[in-house]
Amino acid sequence: MATDKNTVLAIDNLTMKFGGVTAIDDLSLHVNRGEIVALIGPNGAGKTTAFNVITGVYEATSGGVSFGGSPIPKGITPDKITKLGIARTFQNIRIFGSMTVLENILVAKHMRTKQNVLTATFRLSRNEEKRVRREAEELLDDQGLLQMKDEIASSLPYGLQRHLEIARALATDPQLILLDEPAAGMNPQETQELAAFVKRIREKHGLTVFIIEHHMDLVMQISDRIYVLDFGKLIASGTPKQIQTNKRVIDAYLGSVEEDEPADIKPSALNAKKEGAVNAES
Repeated sequence: MATDKNTVLAIDNLTMKFGGVTAIDDLSLHVNRGEIVALIGPNGAGKTTAFNVITGVYEATSGGVSFGGSPIPKGITPDKITKLGIARTFQNIRIFGSMTVLENILVAKHMRTKQNVLTATFRLSRNEEKRVRREAEELLDDQGLLQMKDEIASSLPYGLQRHLEIARALATDPQLILLDEPAAGMNPQETQELAAFVKRIREKHGLTVFIIEHHMDLVMQISDRIYVLDFGKLIASGTPKQIQTNKRVIDAYLGSVEEDEPADIKPSALNAKKEGAVNAES
């Protein structure tokens, strides 16, 4: 795949098989610095599998992933991928529910500290501890969560738990953040707030964002470019406007479209197709 120095993430001829099932079939795509790029497709298309390969949960059957121009080594673990500068969230919120809001951020911040057994035992890093706590509180303040810092994370409303999960990912100081269906379970107002939130963290933190999302209104609103998967294969890529009028995308979501029917689809129509869908591996 031809990429340039602005390419943050590149997936090259990636294939992922589970036994006789091909979840991803020869996928190639790239995400440029500062972009918000969406990966969409029907349930079971292979989207989350792609995220799991990028973040070291799965090792690809063939092909590879590059970050910042360098190949990500085979077999690298998720924690080491986070240290490279890639953070992610999940379809199902994975905050530390029994910890406080602040403690959730501190856990992530400590990934970047220089503590070892000696300094932790003899409390030789108090200044660093103060710095980490100050930065954690500043991050919470920036995300509008500081007033809730001592609350148990699981007690937050659903939308704020999503914001906390994203804030925790930001605490690892990433260059690239992967958001896996961040609007899942949100009402329309929360979804609009999320759209503004994603745009704001992109600008404030200089982030590149790669997002999986079934909520097409959100995708079309915030994405610079979109890739579309169907049964593990890339069937389309382009701007939101190009994707909305792509016949192969329309067929994948709504079934075959007759030649005399208009080759256009509204985000709401794509969303409607998702209602009642089985919550399968996407």
